[in-house]
Amino acid sequence: MLDSFNDLPRVLQAFIACLFTWSITALGASIVFFFKKVNKTLMDALLGFAAGVMIAASFFSLISPAIEMANELNMTSWIVISLGFLSGGVLLFTGDKVYDYLDKKRKDENSSKAKRCFMLISSITLHNIPEGMAVGVAFGSLAYSLTGSTLASALTLALGIGLQNFPEGSAVSLPLRREGYTRGKAFFYGQLSGIVEPIAAVIGALLVLKIQLILPFLLSFAAGAMIYVVVEELIPESQTNKKKDLMALFTILGFMVMMILDVALG
Repeated sequence: MLDSFNDLPRVLQAFIACLFTWSITALGASIVFFFKKVNKTLMDALLGFAAGVMIAASFFSLISPAIEMANELNMTSWIVISLGFLSGGVLLFTGDKVYDYLDKKRKDENSSKAKRCFMLISSITLHNIPEGMAVGVAFGSLAYSLTGSTLASALTLALGIGLQNFPEGSAVSLPLRREGYTRGKAFFYGQLSGIVEPIAAVIGALLVLKIQLILPFLLSFAAGAMIYVVVEELIPESQTNKKKDLMALFTILGFMVMMILDVALG
């Protein structure tokens, strides 16, 4: 089955991988049918594990191949990689500021229920665009057979993003349910926030395949975006758990799994 998947066009692979990440968003949103709240320790463990996966993926699957290709293209690798890495972080930083602004508006007592719904979905959707592009870039880079750029690493990156999408889906559907939406509508809007990822993945993969010269920048850009998500969201949230030492072990476990897939199977 994996061989058949490997034979598919890279753009299609990226699209399918982000259909998976979207499905995890939908799965997170679906808990509105079963629970009013989710076990915090389980959620924090998933976030910690996803953080470890994404830290390892940022280096093994993104930065390392970016340095290799930059050198092959006779670029000043440290400049290109640094600019790309910083740009990825700045984009997510800007997205967070937009999120904070929309969230503040959403909580305004004078805003309508429909307006609050729109702002909540929009803020999460904006946050998901760089994540989808990161997956697309990872799959698109497979066409160049770079060291560290493997199908296993690209798939694991998609897995890491998918895991952290689970709480994002519930973060939309549960508040909407509390605001009086039916379970069906709360689920629909929750999963809708993740549908942008397959679209962004296709764009990322196409950019890499069509314009080889920007691949080192895009790879490091995706890495910067990933690290920002890890440092700003995943690790701080997982460490709010009373068992923070156990959550740290889940982060190490996630890193180890990604490292094994890259080094041993790559």
